[in-house]
Amino acid sequence: MATTQPTIYSDAKFNRQSVMQWLTKPWVDKSLALVAISPFVWDVVAHYKSFHFEIPSLCYLADVLIVATTMVFRKSPKRVTPNPWFWLLAFVATYWGFGAYSFANQGRYLVPKFLVNGVGILSVVVELWGRFSLGRNIGFVPAQRDIVIHGAYRYMRHPIYTGIFIGALGDALAYFSARNLLLTSLGVFWFVVKSFVEESFLSKDAAYAAYMQRVRWRWIPGVV
Repeated sequence: MATTQPTIYSDAKFNRQSVMQWLTKPWVDKSLALVAISPFVWDVVAHYKSFHFEIPSLCYLADVLIVATTMVFRKSPKRVTPNPWFWLLAFVATYWGFGAYSFANQGRYLVPKFLVNGVGILSVVVELWGRFSLGRNIGFVPAQRDIVIHGAYRYMRHPIYTGIFIGALGDALAYFSARNLLLTSLGVFWFVVKSFVEESFLSKDAAYAAYMQRVRWRWIPGVV
């Protein structure tokens, strides 16, 4: 018994390293990127006939175009988490909106439409600022690429999620109901958890740990 446990532990560690090495292969990473963005591209293609040139629709289209482009041409990762629970969390957080839309109802406006549009524009501006700052280092699953310390990442560690949270606020104001609020709150919750999970993975790198010490705010500078 004394000699069996170290062997099992060693085999498990070897398997995790093998999976991580396989996930960092460029062709694997590009294939996963194409699969990951396909639901967003399909959603735009499937609804292009009913597309309205209004602020929310234009904001969503701009976001999808940026995500698709940067994901396709993203840099290959140095490390990718092999933890299946982290992958499941990334899946739920990323695609939660598609499922939530199916269960949402029409709701009602809590504030005038121009205020909702203002929140929507702010959401996209912050989110795109984060995406442009991140550049080709984008990914849905916790992975280590180049550490970005410029642009939006000088002020907060998860600016893209900040934009998503602002967008969730806009949705809550525009389509308010108890059911919609629950669905939106859960969507925010997944990204909050994902923030901590990503940091637990990335902080094993000394450079990222130093970055966390330098930039203390996760989502809102000076607040949280």
